[in-house]
Amino acid sequence: MRSRAAAAILADAGLEKVYNMQGGITAWEGLVASGPPEAGMAYFGDAAQPQELAMLAWMLEDGSRLFYVRMNEHLLDEETKKLFQRLAHAEVAHEKTVAELYRGFTGGRAVEDDLPSGRDDIMEGGIKVAEALLWAKGKDVTTILEFAISLEANAYDLYLKMERRLEGDAKKVFLLLAAEEKKHLERLADLLEKKV
Repeated sequence: MRSRAAAAILADAGLEKVYNMQGGITAWEGLVASGPPEAGMAYFGDAAQPQELAMLAWMLEDGSRLFYVRMNEHLLDEETKKLFQRLAHAEVAHEKTVAELYRGFTGGRAVEDDLPSGRDDIMEGGIKVAEALLWAKGKDVTTILEFAISLEANAYDLYLKMERRLEGDAKKVFLLLAAEEKKHLERLADLLEKKV
């Protein structure tokens, strides 16, 4: 598990003094640490309504789809390209699932009609797609896979948190999404292991 994901999980568990070095131990270079854009938990307040959680989930899935599609245009490694294509396809399926949930919460309104105007595309991990794509230019495949793992770990944790806040079918939907994110993590980790 990446440092930032572990830090988020520990903070959520109630620990007060949790620190994360940007870029993790692999980014340590003397006295300077640098790394990928800081992915953290997408914030939602205690008062967030179920439809707000569904909208956030839809935005994260849409942003992640966009990231995987755009990364595919620059990747040279065929195995990673194929995996990113499968992940982009899975994100589309997740978007449809969450859009249906949103319609149920709002009496039939489409999530696309209610999205905030002028919003930035964000992805799992709560970072801007454009920022992640800019960072990824010229990076090797293992670094990009590690970054994708951190994003999926954040999504997994976020969906488990959402599931705890909801009931009925909505609870089941977020449990299903969490299980899917766990599968994404496993696929990415398996490929990373082959590439290292």
